[in-house]
Amino acid sequence: MNSLREYVETKAREAKAGARAIGVADTEAKNRMLFKMADLIMSKSDMLMSENAKDIANASGLSDAMKDSLNLKSSTGKKTFTALSDAMIDRLTLNPKRIEEMATGLREVAAMTDPVGEIIKMWKRPNKMMVGKMRGPIGSICIIYESRPNVTADAAGLCIKAGNSVILRGGSEAVNSNAAIVSILKAAVKGEGLHDGVVTFIENTDRAAIMELLKLDTLVDLVIPRGGEGLIRAVVENSTIPVLKHYKGVCHVFVDRDCDLDMASDICFNAKVQRPGTCNAMETMLVDAPVAERFLPKMTERLMAAGVEILGCTRSVKLCPLLKPVKDDDYHNEYLALKMNVRIVNGIDEAIEHINTYSSSHTESIVTKDHARAMRFLKDVDSAAVMVNTSTRLNDGGQFGLGAEIGISTDKLHARGPMGLEDLTCCKFIVLGDGQLRV
Repeated sequence: MNSLREYVETKAREAKAGARAIGVADTEAKNRMLFKMADLIMSKSDMLMSENAKDIANASGLSDAMKDSLNLKSSTGKKTFTALSDAMIDRLTLNPKRIEEMATGLREVAAMTDPVGEIIKMWKRPNKMMVGKMRGPIGSICIIYESRPNVTADAAGLCIKAGNSVILRGGSEAVNSNAAIVSILKAAVKGEGLHDGVVTFIENTDRAAIMELLKLDTLVDLVIPRGGEGLIRAVVENSTIPVLKHYKGVCHVFVDRDCDLDMASDICFNAKVQRPGTCNAMETMLVDAPVAERFLPKMTERLMAAGVEILGCTRSVKLCPLLKPVKDDDYHNEYLALKMNVRIVNGIDEAIEHINTYSSSHTESIVTKDHARAMRFLKDVDSAAVMVNTSTRLNDGGQFGLGAEIGISTDKLHARGPMGLEDLTCCKFIVLGDGQLRV
């Protein structure tokens, strides 16, 4: 290759050809391929963990000499990494349970209804012409992601079942693990006799490779970045290809004046504590003023006993002196940790105003017994998922019955909320006539 651009463009052209092949494959062929991928992942688990160990060694900051002594030298030739945090290393790690989950996920996708070819609407015109809409593949989809090697198999499985080719570009910290998983996926594609570009891997870890890829809008149909806000903003700012995204999850729970306070306590606790490092965890709890004195002291005590650091508005701090004062900018924060904000508001109008001002349009919930206020909250709050009397943690493809998801979109065009198989397709108009002409 003469240049990085030629390298990336060659990969994109392969994926475009792969999209044409998988786009016309029947459901049985796609399912056979997915089941074969799952079987190979299980049979190659030792190899996967061996390659993953190289990434773990790099991420842990082991010296080159130590890597050599442990036979962990990277097959990509890269040796120098900055040591990652324990949390990031945990995300990076493959173990037997996670490998089995990858295989199970592929089998579950194979068992799902194929959306390709579904006619979702049909109507007759006065001239007897029938007009309808049919689902079809998007084409070539690029997934740019960080840390978790399981995304390699998850994303590929979903794209393939929806009739799309996939270009995978994982983070440099997982390059050995991702390359190993891709080799398994490609073996299954080859076994089905389909074009090799159905699954394409950008093994070059140079950030410039992403920048080149993001300009190939004639070859790549959609980009889905999965990772931190910095990654997603960089992709959006540099892409000429449509991007599906969510920058962050600044999620709210509003405790209304007419609610079951025990239910509210359990919902707020679950929304913050069950898994605080996720995008659908609560970051700000809004409490209606008439119930603040009864609800807030016990609620903050329960949260703080679980290790949650709480920043509160002036009224909250006066009611609960152990809270730290909140700054206005804090309401924009996605903490992804045992940390949150509290604000006392004067009714649903102020709660909705706060949410629509500070939210990232991800997930919001109201706890209330009042039907009219519940319906008002659902209508007036502008987020991808708006809930009544449930934890924000339930905004998830699996929890919604969609099966596996490629991510959660906060965009308004094409897809919004958890993205399952149907969201990896687009619709085309189909017309059935018997000689009709325009007059």
